[in-house]
Amino acid sequence: MEPRQGEPQYNFVIVQFFAIMATVYLVVGALVGVYIAAELAWPALNFDIPYLTFGRLRPLHTNAVIFAFGGCTLFATSYYIVQRTCYTRLWSDKLAWITFWGWNAVIVSAVVTLPLGITSGKEYAELEWPLDILIAVVWLSYMFNFVMTVASRKVSHIYVANWFFMAMQVMITYLHVVNSLAIPVGLFKSYSIFAGPQDAMVQWWYGHNAVGFFLTAGFLGIMYYFVPKQAGRPIFSYRLSVIHFWTLIFGYVWIGGHHLQYTALPDWSGSLGAAISLAMIIPSWGGAVNGMLTLSGAWDKLRTDYTLRFLIVSLAFYAMSTFEGPLMSIRTVNALSHYTDWTVGHVHSGALGWVAMVSMGAIYHLVPRLWNTELYSTKLVNTHFWMTTISIVFYISAMWVSGIMQGLMWRAYDEQGTLMYSFAESVAAMHPYYALRWFGGTLFLLGTIVMLFNVLMTVTRARTAPALAHASA
Repeated sequence: MEPRQGEPQYNFVIVQFFAIMATVYLVVGALVGVYIAAELAWPALNFDIPYLTFGRLRPLHTNAVIFAFGGCTLFATSYYIVQRTCYTRLWSDKLAWITFWGWNAVIVSAVVTLPLGITSGKEYAELEWPLDILIAVVWLSYMFNFVMTVASRKVSHIYVANWFFMAMQVMITYLHVVNSLAIPVGLFKSYSIFAGPQDAMVQWWYGHNAVGFFLTAGFLGIMYYFVPKQAGRPIFSYRLSVIHFWTLIFGYVWIGGHHLQYTALPDWSGSLGAAISLAMIIPSWGGAVNGMLTLSGAWDKLRTDYTLRFLIVSLAFYAMSTFEGPLMSIRTVNALSHYTDWTVGHVHSGALGWVAMVSMGAIYHLVPRLWNTELYSTKLVNTHFWMTTISIVFYISAMWVSGIMQGLMWRAYDEQGTLMYSFAESVAAMHPYYALRWFGGTLFLLGTIVMLFNVLMTVTRARTAPALAHASA
Protein backbone atom coordinates (compact mmCIF):
# COMPACT_ATOMS: atom_id res chain seq x y z
CA MET A 1 0.00 0.00 0.00
CA GLU A 2 1.38 3.37 -1.00
CA PRO A 3 1.14 6.04 1.73
CA ARG A 4 -0.55 9.30 0.98
CA GLN A 5 1.56 12.41 0.59
CA GLY A 6 2.97 13.45 3.94
CA GLU A 7 2.34 10.06 5.58
CA PRO A 8 5.16 8.02 7.14
CA GLN A 9 6.48 5.00 5.23
CA TYR A 10 4.53 2.34 7.10
CA ASN A 11 5.51 -1.32 7.11
CA PHE A 12 2.39 -2.98 5.77
CA VAL A 13 4.18 -5.94 4.19
CA ILE A 14 4.23 -7.75 7.53
CA VAL A 15 0.51 -7.01 7.89
CA GLN A 16 -0.10 -8.53 4.45
CA PHE A 17 1.68 -11.75 5.40
CA PHE A 18 -0.19 -12.13 8.69
CA ALA A 19 -3.56 -11.35 7.03
CA ILE A 20 -3.07 -14.05 4.39
CA MET A 21 -1.94 -16.64 6.95
CA ALA A 22 -4.89 -15.81 9.21
CA THR A 23 -7.27 -16.58 6.33
CA VAL A 24 -5.46 -19.83 5.52
CA TYR A 25 -5.43 -20.97 9.16
CA LEU A 26 -9.13 -20.18 9.49
CA VAL A 27 -9.87 -22.74 6.77
CA VAL A 28 -7.48 -25.29 8.29
CA GLY A 29 -8.86 -24.88 11.81
CA ALA A 30 -12.46 -25.11 10.61
CA LEU A 31 -11.63 -28.20 8.54
CA VAL A 32 -10.20 -30.03 11.56
CA GLY A 33 -13.18 -28.91 13.64
CA VAL A 34 -15.67 -30.27 11.10
CA TYR A 35 -13.82 -33.59 10.94
CA ILE A 36 -13.82 -34.14 14.70
CA ALA A 37 -17.48 -33.04 14.86
CA ALA A 38 -18.19 -35.78 12.31
CA GLU A 39 -16.25 -38.26 14.49
CA LEU A 40 -18.54 -37.52 17.43
CA ALA A 41 -21.59 -38.20 15.26
CA TRP A 42 -20.07 -41.15 13.40
CA PRO A 43 -17.20 -42.59 15.50
CA ALA A 44 -16.04 -45.01 12.79
CA LEU A 45 -14.51 -42.03 10.98
CA ASN A 46 -11.39 -42.29 13.12
CA PHE A 47 -10.64 -45.52 11.18
CA ASP A 48 -8.88 -46.88 14.29
CA ILE A 49 -5.90 -44.66 13.44
CA PRO A 50 -4.55 -43.15 16.68
CA TYR A 51 -3.44 -39.93 14.97
CA LEU A 52 -7.00 -39.26 13.80
CA THR A 53 -8.80 -39.87 17.08
CA PHE A 54 -10.86 -37.10 18.62
CA GLY A 55 -8.51 -36.85 21.61
CA ARG A 56 -5.53 -36.14 19.35
CA LEU A 57 -7.24 -33.82 16.87
CA ARG A 58 -9.34 -31.77 19.28
CA PRO A 59 -6.35 -29.86 20.74
CA LEU A 60 -5.08 -29.39 17.18
CA HIS A 61 -8.43 -27.77 16.31
CA THR A 62 -8.39 -25.45 19.33
CA ASN A 63 -4.77 -24.43 18.77
CA ALA A 64 -5.42 -23.83 15.06
CA VAL A 65 -8.44 -21.59 15.56
CA ILE A 66 -7.26 -19.77 18.69
CA PHE A 67 -3.54 -19.34 18.20
CA ALA A 68 -3.00 -19.86 14.46
CA PHE A 69 -6.04 -17.99 13.10
CA GLY A 70 -6.71 -15.76 16.12
CA GLY A 71 -3.04 -15.03 16.71
CA CYS A 72 -2.29 -14.11 13.10
CA THR A 73 -5.38 -11.91 13.02
CA LEU A 74 -4.22 -10.10 16.16
CA PHE A 75 -0.71 -9.62 14.82
CA ALA A 76 -1.98 -8.31 11.47
CA THR A 77 -4.52 -5.89 12.92
CA SER A 78 -2.43 -4.66 15.85
CA TYR A 79 0.61 -3.98 13.66
CA TYR A 80 -1.65 -2.09 11.27
CA ILE A 81 -3.57 -0.15 13.91
CA VAL A 82 -0.53 0.89 15.95
CA GLN A 83 1.14 2.38 12.88
CA ARG A 84 -1.96 4.23 11.68
CA THR A 85 -3.02 5.58 15.08
CA CYS A 86 0.51 6.48 16.22
CA TYR A 87 1.42 7.91 12.81
CA THR A 88 4.74 6.11 12.79
CA ARG A 89 6.42 3.05 11.30
CA LEU A 90 6.92 -0.11 13.34
CA TRP A 91 9.85 0.34 15.70
CA SER A 92 11.67 -2.74 14.37
CA ASP A 93 10.99 -4.57 11.11
CA LYS A 94 13.31 -7.39 12.24
CA LEU A 95 11.29 -8.04 15.40
CA ALA A 96 8.13 -8.03 13.30
CA TRP A 97 9.54 -10.77 11.06
CA ILE A 98 10.75 -12.70 14.11
CA THR A 99 7.15 -12.60 15.27
CA PHE A 100 5.89 -13.90 11.93
CA TRP A 101 8.35 -16.74 11.38
CA GLY A 102 8.52 -17.68 15.07
CA TRP A 103 4.75 -17.87 15.43
CA ASN A 104 4.40 -19.96 12.30
CA ALA A 105 7.14 -22.27 13.57
CA VAL A 106 5.07 -22.80 16.73
CA ILE A 107 2.00 -23.58 14.64
CA VAL A 108 3.80 -26.09 12.42
CA SER A 109 5.25 -27.73 15.54
CA ALA A 110 1.74 -28.06 16.97
CA VAL A 111 0.55 -29.73 13.76
CA VAL A 112 3.32 -32.32 14.21
CA THR A 113 3.32 -32.92 17.96
CA LEU A 114 -0.36 -32.90 18.89
CA PRO A 115 -1.50 -35.73 16.55
CA LEU A 116 1.47 -37.73 17.86
CA GLY A 117 0.08 -37.38 21.38
CA ILE A 118 2.93 -35.18 22.59
CA THR A 119 1.01 -32.93 24.95
CA SER A 120 1.10 -31.47 28.45
CA GLY A 121 -2.63 -32.18 28.81
CA LYS A 122 -3.41 -28.61 29.90
CA GLU A 123 -6.46 -27.03 28.23
CA TYR A 124 -5.46 -24.43 25.59
CA ALA A 125 -1.83 -24.91 26.69
CA GLU A 126 -1.12 -28.40 25.38
CA LEU A 127 2.25 -27.74 23.76
CA GLU A 128 5.28 -29.10 25.56
CA TRP A 129 7.99 -27.10 27.27
CA PRO A 130 10.41 -26.40 24.34
CA LEU A 131 7.51 -24.91 22.37
CA ASP A 132 6.34 -22.99 25.43
CA ILE A 133 9.75 -21.32 25.55
CA LEU A 134 9.55 -20.48 21.85
CA ILE A 135 6.08 -19.00 22.35
CA ALA A 136 7.41 -16.80 25.16
CA VAL A 137 10.31 -15.54 23.03
CA VAL A 138 8.07 -14.74 20.07
CA TRP A 139 5.41 -13.08 22.21
CA LEU A 140 7.95 -10.92 24.05
CA SER A 141 9.42 -9.84 20.71
CA TYR A 142 5.95 -8.83 19.57
CA MET A 143 5.13 -6.99 22.79
CA PHE A 144 8.43 -5.10 22.90
CA ASN A 145 8.09 -4.04 19.26
CA PHE A 146 4.50 -2.88 19.81
CA VAL A 147 5.27 -0.93 22.99
CA MET A 148 8.32 0.72 21.45
CA THR A 149 6.22 1.74 18.44
CA VAL A 150 3.71 3.36 20.79
CA ALA A 151 6.57 5.06 22.63
CA SER A 152 7.89 6.52 19.35
CA ARG A 153 4.47 7.80 18.23
CA LYS A 154 4.16 11.15 16.48
CA VAL A 155 0.95 12.13 18.32
CA SER A 156 0.42 12.71 22.04
CA HIS A 157 -2.71 10.57 22.38
CA ILE A 158 -2.69 6.76 22.61
CA TYR A 159 -5.86 5.49 20.93
CA VAL A 160 -7.96 3.13 23.08
CA ALA A 161 -7.44 0.15 20.74
CA ASN A 162 -3.72 0.24 21.56
CA TRP A 163 -4.49 0.09 25.28
CA PHE A 164 -6.49 -3.09 24.72
CA PHE A 165 -3.63 -4.60 22.73
CA MET A 166 -1.02 -3.71 25.35
CA ALA A 167 -3.16 -5.10 28.18
CA MET A 168 -3.49 -8.32 26.21
CA GLN A 169 0.25 -8.50 25.62
CA VAL A 170 1.21 -7.96 29.26
CA MET A 171 -1.39 -10.32 30.70
CA ILE A 172 -0.84 -13.13 28.19
CA THR A 173 2.89 -13.03 29.00
CA TYR A 174 2.11 -13.43 32.70
CA LEU A 175 -0.53 -16.11 32.15
CA HIS A 176 1.56 -18.17 29.75
CA VAL A 177 4.71 -18.16 31.87
CA VAL A 178 3.00 -19.04 35.17
CA ASN A 179 0.70 -21.72 33.75
CA SER A 180 3.56 -23.30 31.77
CA LEU A 181 5.93 -23.63 34.73
CA ALA A 182 6.99 -27.26 34.58
CA ILE A 183 9.79 -29.70 35.34
CA PRO A 184 11.16 -31.23 32.12
CA VAL A 185 11.85 -34.98 32.27
CA GLY A 186 12.64 -35.37 28.58
CA LEU A 187 12.84 -33.44 25.34
CA PHE A 188 9.08 -33.57 24.88
CA LYS A 189 7.81 -34.46 28.33
CA SER A 190 7.37 -32.39 31.46
CA TYR A 191 5.25 -32.22 34.60
CA SER A 192 3.58 -29.11 35.94
CA ILE A 193 5.07 -27.69 39.14
CA PHE A 194 1.51 -27.38 40.44
CA ALA A 195 -0.50 -30.35 41.66
CA GLY A 196 -4.09 -31.24 42.44
CA PRO A 197 -6.54 -28.38 43.08
CA GLN A 198 -3.73 -25.82 42.76
CA ASP A 199 -3.00 -27.05 39.25
CA ALA A 200 -6.71 -26.85 38.38
CA MET A 201 -6.98 -23.32 39.76
CA VAL A 202 -3.89 -22.07 37.90
CA GLN A 203 -5.05 -23.82 34.73
CA TRP A 204 -8.44 -22.12 34.72
CA TRP A 205 -7.02 -18.81 35.85
CA TYR A 206 -5.03 -19.17 32.63
CA GLY A 207 -7.79 -20.81 30.59
CA HIS A 208 -10.47 -18.22 31.17
CA ASN A 209 -8.07 -15.32 30.90
CA ALA A 210 -6.76 -16.68 27.62
CA VAL A 211 -10.37 -16.13 26.57
CA GLY A 212 -10.60 -12.86 28.48
CA PHE A 213 -7.43 -11.23 27.18
CA PHE A 214 -6.44 -13.05 23.99
CA LEU A 215 -9.93 -13.57 22.57
CA THR A 216 -11.70 -10.61 24.17
CA ALA A 217 -9.35 -7.72 24.98
CA GLY A 218 -7.32 -8.17 21.79
CA PHE A 219 -10.37 -8.44 19.57
CA LEU A 220 -12.00 -5.47 21.29
CA GLY A 221 -8.95 -3.54 20.13
CA ILE A 222 -9.86 -4.67 16.63
CA MET A 223 -13.49 -3.63 17.13
CA TYR A 224 -12.65 -0.16 18.42
CA TYR A 225 -10.66 0.63 15.29
CA PHE A 226 -12.44 -1.12 12.45
CA VAL A 227 -16.09 -0.43 13.37
CA PRO A 228 -15.61 3.38 13.30
CA LYS A 229 -13.39 3.12 10.21
CA GLN A 230 -15.78 0.95 8.23
CA ALA A 231 -18.79 2.97 9.36
CA GLY A 232 -17.04 6.26 8.55
CA ARG A 233 -18.11 7.67 11.91
CA PRO A 234 -16.35 8.28 15.25
CA ILE A 235 -16.91 5.81 18.07
CA PHE A 236 -20.20 6.62 19.81
CA SER A 237 -18.57 7.39 23.18
CA TYR A 238 -14.82 7.50 23.64
CA ARG A 239 -15.31 7.95 27.38
CA LEU A 240 -17.36 4.74 27.50
CA SER A 241 -14.59 2.90 25.65
CA VAL A 242 -12.09 3.94 28.34
CA ILE A 243 -14.47 2.84 31.12
CA HIS A 244 -14.97 -0.43 29.23
CA PHE A 245 -11.20 -0.91 29.14
CA TRP A 246 -10.47 -0.39 32.83
CA THR A 247 -13.42 -2.38 34.16
CA LEU A 248 -12.65 -5.26 31.82
CA ILE A 249 -8.96 -5.36 32.69
CA PHE A 250 -9.48 -5.27 36.46
CA GLY A 251 -12.48 -7.60 36.48
CA TYR A 252 -11.56 -10.40 34.13
CA VAL A 253 -8.58 -11.70 36.09
CA TRP A 254 -10.80 -12.81 39.00
CA ILE A 255 -13.34 -15.01 37.27
CA GLY A 256 -11.44 -18.19 36.30
CA GLY A 257 -12.73 -19.99 39.39
CA HIS A 258 -16.25 -20.12 37.97
CA HIS A 259 -15.07 -23.05 35.83
CA LEU A 260 -14.52 -25.09 38.96
CA GLN A 261 -17.89 -25.13 40.70
CA TYR A 262 -18.60 -28.41 42.53
CA THR A 263 -14.94 -29.51 42.52
CA ALA A 264 -12.26 -29.94 45.17
CA LEU A 265 -11.66 -26.19 45.21
CA PRO A 266 -13.18 -24.21 48.10
CA ASP A 267 -16.73 -23.04 47.44
CA TRP A 268 -15.75 -19.43 48.04
CA SER A 269 -13.42 -19.43 44.99
CA GLY A 270 -16.20 -20.49 42.64
CA SER A 271 -18.66 -18.11 44.25
CA LEU A 272 -16.22 -15.20 43.95
CA GLY A 273 -15.67 -16.03 40.28
CA ALA A 274 -19.43 -16.20 39.69
CA ALA A 275 -20.13 -12.91 41.47
CA ILE A 276 -17.52 -10.99 39.49
CA SER A 277 -18.64 -12.75 36.30
CA LEU A 278 -22.13 -11.34 36.81
CA ALA A 279 -20.70 -7.86 37.40
CA MET A 280 -18.74 -8.15 34.14
CA ILE A 281 -21.97 -8.14 32.14
CA ILE A 282 -22.11 -4.37 32.65
CA PRO A 283 -18.80 -3.37 30.98
CA SER A 284 -19.15 -6.07 28.32
CA TRP A 285 -22.55 -4.85 27.25
CA GLY A 286 -21.32 -1.27 27.51
CA GLY A 287 -18.63 -2.05 24.94
CA ALA A 288 -21.04 -3.90 22.66
CA VAL A 289 -23.58 -1.07 22.80
CA ASN A 290 -20.82 1.47 22.22
CA GLY A 291 -19.84 -0.28 19.02
CA MET A 292 -23.42 -0.67 17.80
CA LEU A 293 -24.41 2.93 18.55
CA THR A 294 -21.51 4.11 16.42
CA LEU A 295 -23.95 3.45 13.58
CA SER A 296 -26.53 5.88 15.01
CA GLY A 297 -27.96 7.76 12.08
CA ALA A 298 -26.19 5.51 9.60
CA TRP A 299 -27.89 2.12 9.99
CA ASP A 300 -28.72 2.22 6.28
CA LYS A 301 -25.05 1.41 5.61
CA LEU A 302 -25.80 -2.20 6.58
CA ARG A 303 -27.90 -2.59 3.43
CA THR A 304 -24.91 -2.37 1.13
CA ASP A 305 -21.79 -2.64 3.32
CA TYR A 306 -21.34 -6.36 3.86
CA THR A 307 -18.04 -5.93 5.70
CA LEU A 308 -19.81 -3.73 8.23
CA ARG A 309 -22.42 -6.47 8.67
CA PHE A 310 -19.72 -8.83 9.93
CA LEU A 311 -18.48 -6.25 12.43
CA ILE A 312 -21.91 -5.30 13.81
CA VAL A 313 -23.32 -8.84 14.03
CA SER A 314 -20.14 -9.89 15.84
CA LEU A 315 -21.03 -7.34 18.54
CA ALA A 316 -24.45 -8.96 18.94
CA PHE A 317 -22.77 -12.31 19.53
CA TYR A 318 -20.28 -10.65 21.91
CA ALA A 319 -23.19 -9.29 23.96
CA MET A 320 -24.95 -12.65 23.92
CA SER A 321 -21.94 -14.74 24.93
CA THR A 322 -20.89 -12.30 27.67
CA PHE A 323 -24.37 -12.63 29.16
CA GLU A 324 -24.54 -16.40 28.79
CA GLY A 325 -21.14 -17.01 30.42
CA PRO A 326 -21.97 -15.26 33.71
CA LEU A 327 -25.37 -16.96 33.70
CA MET A 328 -23.69 -20.37 33.44
CA SER A 329 -21.30 -19.48 36.29
CA ILE A 330 -24.17 -19.25 38.82
CA ARG A 331 -23.97 -22.37 40.97
CA THR A 332 -27.56 -23.53 40.41
CA VAL A 333 -27.28 -23.09 36.64
CA ASN A 334 -23.79 -24.58 36.63
CA ALA A 335 -25.14 -27.72 38.29
CA LEU A 336 -27.12 -28.33 35.08
CA SER A 337 -24.75 -26.94 32.45
CA HIS A 338 -21.32 -28.14 33.60
CA TYR A 339 -19.70 -30.89 31.51
CA THR A 340 -22.53 -30.73 28.96
CA ASP A 341 -22.72 -29.55 25.36
CA TRP A 342 -24.27 -26.31 26.58
CA THR A 343 -20.70 -25.25 27.38
CA VAL A 344 -19.67 -26.17 23.83
CA GLY A 345 -22.50 -24.03 22.46
CA HIS A 346 -21.46 -21.11 24.67
CA VAL A 347 -17.83 -21.35 23.61
CA HIS A 348 -18.71 -21.39 19.93
CA SER A 349 -21.22 -18.54 20.15
CA GLY A 350 -18.24 -16.48 21.32
CA ALA A 351 -15.59 -18.08 19.11
CA LEU A 352 -17.56 -18.19 15.85
CA GLY A 353 -20.00 -15.35 16.42
CA TRP A 354 -17.70 -12.83 18.10
CA VAL A 355 -14.06 -13.66 17.38
CA ALA A 356 -14.39 -15.11 13.88
CA MET A 357 -16.91 -12.59 12.58
CA VAL A 358 -15.09 -9.49 13.86
CA SER A 359 -11.88 -10.97 12.39
CA MET A 360 -13.53 -11.58 9.03
CA GLY A 361 -14.82 -8.01 8.97
CA ALA A 362 -11.37 -6.68 9.85
CA ILE A 363 -9.67 -8.75 7.14
CA TYR A 364 -12.22 -7.71 4.52
CA HIS A 365 -11.53 -4.09 5.53
CA LEU A 366 -7.75 -4.56 5.44
CA VAL A 367 -7.15 -6.51 2.25
CA PRO A 368 -8.21 -3.87 -0.32
CA ARG A 369 -6.29 -1.20 1.58
CA LEU A 370 -3.15 -3.29 1.96
CA TRP A 371 -3.02 -4.07 -1.77
CA ASN A 372 -4.46 -0.73 -2.93
CA THR A 373 -7.27 -2.32 -4.88
CA GLU A 374 -10.91 -3.36 -4.51
CA LEU A 375 -12.22 -6.67 -3.26
CA TYR A 376 -12.56 -9.25 -6.01
CA SER A 377 -16.26 -9.72 -5.23
CA THR A 378 -18.49 -7.92 -2.75
CA LYS A 379 -21.26 -10.41 -3.62
CA LEU A 380 -19.05 -13.18 -2.25
CA VAL A 381 -18.67 -11.18 0.98
CA ASN A 382 -22.45 -11.10 1.28
CA THR A 383 -22.65 -14.84 0.51
CA HIS A 384 -20.01 -15.51 3.13
CA PHE A 385 -21.86 -13.40 5.69
CA TRP A 386 -25.10 -15.35 5.35
CA MET A 387 -23.32 -18.71 5.28
CA THR A 388 -21.52 -17.80 8.49
CA THR A 389 -24.54 -16.40 10.30
CA ILE A 390 -26.81 -19.34 9.41
CA SER A 391 -24.11 -21.89 10.25
CA ILE A 392 -23.55 -20.40 13.71
CA VAL A 393 -27.27 -20.47 14.47
CA PHE A 394 -27.42 -24.17 13.51
CA TYR A 395 -24.31 -24.96 15.55
CA ILE A 396 -25.08 -23.20 18.81
CA SER A 397 -28.80 -24.08 18.78
CA ALA A 398 -27.94 -27.77 18.41
CA MET A 399 -25.49 -27.57 21.28
CA TRP A 400 -27.83 -25.64 23.55
CA VAL A 401 -30.62 -28.17 23.10
CA SER A 402 -28.34 -31.19 23.41
CA GLY A 403 -26.55 -29.71 26.43
CA ILE A 404 -29.72 -28.98 28.39
CA MET A 405 -31.04 -32.43 27.46
CA GLN A 406 -27.81 -34.02 28.69
CA GLY A 407 -27.99 -32.21 32.01
CA LEU A 408 -31.63 -33.17 32.54
CA MET A 409 -31.03 -36.82 31.62
CA TRP A 410 -28.03 -37.09 33.94
CA ARG A 411 -29.98 -35.82 36.92
CA ALA A 412 -33.33 -37.59 36.27
CA TYR A 413 -34.36 -40.03 39.04
CA ASP A 414 -37.31 -42.38 39.38
CA GLU A 415 -39.44 -42.83 42.50
CA GLN A 416 -36.95 -45.37 43.86
CA GLY A 417 -34.17 -42.78 43.68
CA THR A 418 -32.22 -44.53 40.92
CA LEU A 419 -31.04 -42.92 37.70
CA MET A 420 -33.61 -43.13 34.90
CA TYR A 421 -31.05 -43.06 32.10
CA SER A 422 -27.66 -44.66 31.66
CA PHE A 423 -24.79 -42.61 30.32
CA ALA A 424 -24.93 -44.64 27.08
CA GLU A 425 -28.57 -43.65 26.63
CA SER A 426 -27.70 -39.98 27.00
CA VAL A 427 -24.97 -40.38 24.38
CA ALA A 428 -27.41 -42.04 21.96
CA ALA A 429 -29.89 -39.20 22.49
CA MET A 430 -27.26 -36.69 21.41
CA HIS A 431 -26.71 -38.18 17.95
CA PRO A 432 -29.15 -36.04 15.92
CA TYR A 433 -27.80 -32.88 17.55
CA TYR A 434 -24.22 -33.91 16.81
CA ALA A 435 -25.20 -34.45 13.19
CA LEU A 436 -26.81 -30.99 13.15
CA ARG A 437 -23.68 -29.50 14.73
CA TRP A 438 -21.62 -31.11 11.97
CA PHE A 439 -23.91 -29.58 9.34
CA GLY A 440 -23.53 -26.13 10.88
CA GLY A 441 -19.78 -26.54 11.06
CA THR A 442 -19.61 -27.70 7.44
CA LEU A 443 -21.54 -24.63 6.28
CA PHE A 444 -19.16 -22.44 8.30
CA LEU A 445 -16.18 -24.20 6.68
CA LEU A 446 -17.57 -23.62 3.20
CA GLY A 447 -17.92 -19.94 4.08
CA THR A 448 -14.25 -19.75 5.08
CA ILE A 449 -13.29 -21.30 1.73
CA VAL A 450 -15.34 -18.61 -0.04
CA MET A 451 -13.46 -15.98 1.97
CA LEU A 452 -10.05 -17.48 1.18
CA PHE A 453 -10.90 -17.57 -2.53
CA ASN A 454 -12.08 -13.95 -2.46
CA VAL A 455 -8.98 -12.76 -0.63
CA LEU A 456 -6.55 -14.67 -2.86
CA MET A 457 -8.27 -13.44 -6.03
CA THR A 458 -8.10 -9.89 -4.71
CA VAL A 459 -4.38 -10.19 -4.04
CA THR A 460 -3.74 -11.89 -7.40
CA ARG A 461 -5.62 -9.21 -9.30
CA ALA A 462 -3.77 -6.46 -7.44
CA ARG A 463 -0.42 -7.94 -8.43
CA THR A 464 -1.26 -8.61 -12.08
CA ALA A 465 -3.22 -5.46 -12.90
CA PRO A 466 -2.66 -1.74 -12.34
CA ALA A 467 -3.75 -0.68 -8.90
CA LEU A 468 -7.22 0.75 -8.81
CA ALA A 469 -7.84 4.16 -7.37
CA HIS A 470 -8.86 3.60 -3.80
CA ALA A 471 -9.65 5.91 -0.95
CA SER A 472 -7.17 5.07 1.77
CA ALA A 473 -8.38 4.38 5.29
